[in-house]
Amino acid sequence: MARRKRDYYIVLGVSRDATETEIKRAFRELARKHHPDVSPDNNGEAFREITEAYAILSDRDSRARYDRWGHQDDAGGLSAVVEAAQDIINDVFRRRRGKQRGRDLRYTLELSFVEAAFGCSKTIEIPAGDGSGGDGPGGPARDQGPRKAREFTVVVAAGLVDGTVKTFKGEGEPGKGGAGAGDLHVSLRVAEHAAFRRDGRDGLDVRSEHAISFTQAALGAVVEIATLDGLIKMRIPEGTQPGRVFRIRGRGIPQASGKTAPRGDHLVHIQVEVPTELTARQRELIEELAQSTGEPRAGSLPRKRLLDRVRSLLDE
Repeated sequence: MARRKRDYYIVLGVSRDATETEIKRAFRELARKHHPDVSPDNNGEAFREITEAYAILSDRDSRARYDRWGHQDDAGGLSAVVEAAQDIINDVFRRRRGKQRGRDLRYTLELSFVEAAFGCSKTIEIPAGDGSGGDGPGGPARDQGPRKAREFTVVVAAGLVDGTVKTFKGEGEPGKGGAGAGDLHVSLRVAEHAAFRRDGRDGLDVRSEHAISFTQAALGAVVEIATLDGLIKMRIPEGTQPGRVFRIRGRGIPQASGKTAPRGDHLVHIQVEVPTELTARQRELIEELAQSTGEPRAGSLPRKRLLDRVRSLLDE
C-alpha cells in the first residue's frame, strides 16, 4: 500500500496563504538541507517530496487546483516535472561544488589635496593570486605558478571626499572552476594641505589664512593670495580688522570634472601682524598716531583713572 502523501504546505513548512517569495525561500532552505549529496538518508525521498511540493505550489494554476481538490492522480505528468526539476537542481549542486569565487582585494590610495579637488587618474599595482585554479584569458588555469602583479587605473572624480571607497566589480582575485572573480575595493585617503582646509555644508569651499601688516590693515593694500589655481591678487580695504573673512567666488572645489563645472568659494581669514621690535623713529610715529586719536601714551593712565586714584588715596 502506497504511503499517503503529506500536505504540500506542511512539507515546505509554510502557511496556505504564503506568498511566492516565501514558498521559494522555504524550498531553497529545505533543498540545501535534504539534497542527497548533503544528506544521503532515506534515499533522497525527503528531497523528492520537497521538490514535488514546490513544483505544485510554485505554479499558480497547479496551486489553485491543489487548494481546491487536494492531491490528484499523476495523469498530468507531475512525475516528469519533478524528475526534471531534480535533474536541474542536481546539476547546479554538482557545478557549485567545484566553483569558488575569487577573493576580494583591498587597496589604500593616497591623494594630494589638489588631486582630490580637481580629480585625476592614478595607476596602481594589484597583487596577483597564487595561480592555483583561477580562470585566465585563455580559460581555466592549471598550475600556472605565481602570477605577476598587474597595473590598474583608478579614475578619481573631482571633489572627492577623504575616506571614499570605490568598488570595481570583478577586478579582485580570479575565481576557481569557472566562478567569478572577486571585487577590488580602493579606499581613497586625502592628505592634509599645508594651507587649505575644506569648508562649507557641501565641502566645496576652501578656507585659508593670510597675514597682513599693521600698516596694510590700516591703509589698505593689494596682496597676493594662494588659491587652488595659483596666486591671485586681492584688495585689502583700509581699516581691515583682524579676523575679517574675504570671499573669493568660484575658486573652491569643483562640483564635477570639467573646466565649466560650478565651484565653491575660497574664504580668506585675515590675520594682522603686530610688530614686536620697533626702531626709535617707528615708535615715534606710532606715538604720534596714538596722540592724534586721543589714545594714552604707553605707561600713562587716562585722566579719569588718575583722578579716581587720587580720591581713593584721600579717603584712606
